[in-house]
Amino acid sequence: MSAFNSFMKIFLPKDRVFYTLFEDVAGKVVEMGKLLKQLVNEPNPEVREKLLLQIEDLEHKNDELTHNIFTELSRNFITPFDREDIHYLASSLDDVADYIFASAKKIIFYKVDPMQSNFRKMSDLILMGAENIHSAIIELRNMKNMRQITDSLVRVNSIENQADDEFDAAILNLFATESDAKEVIKKREIFTVMEIATDKCEDAANVIESIIVKYA
Repeated sequence: MSAFNSFMKIFLPKDRVFYTLFEDVAGKVVEMGKLLKQLVNEPNPEVREKLLLQIEDLEHKNDELTHNIFTELSRNFITPFDREDIHYLASSLDDVADYIFASAKKIIFYKVDPMQSNFRKMSDLILMGAENIHSAIIELRNMKNMRQITDSLVRVNSIENQADDEFDAAILNLFATESDAKEVIKKREIFTVMEIATDKCEDAANVIESIIVKYA
């Protein structure tokens, strides 16, 4: 093996580590979305609290992975795409995780019964957004299946629009059916946080789109 090849072997694996870290983060965001969906469909408050603990554990693990991404970014001068894009993608995925956790936490802390159609629809949209971001990120490693990436990004944008509509419908339904002002305030805050989670999925999709435009 030549001296040049030996030198390159030292650095190329570090270039690839970003893909693995992003795939791990996106995969855990999907797990969190699945647990949130379970939570809003769970009639037993005690089981809902256990699901919250699982979501919190995944959120902490993602914080560690995000920290690892930033550490690798500061340590390595070889990166698979722009350092700014790596930073933005890591931050947006971290935001999705944070808002999924915040949604679950507020449901539990406010002692809200989440078993109504609007909560369920919002959780479905959050999970769909997370799954499509994950699908797109998996394809970033080799960028061979561009159609899958772009289709996933288009779906994320559509999901965010659906979430906007669902949020409006949820608030209208809330004012029409809920007579307790405290419940209105609590549920409106939860719907707001859930809607922001889909906004953050769109933010991640926009970063991925920027990456593929530059490098595909």
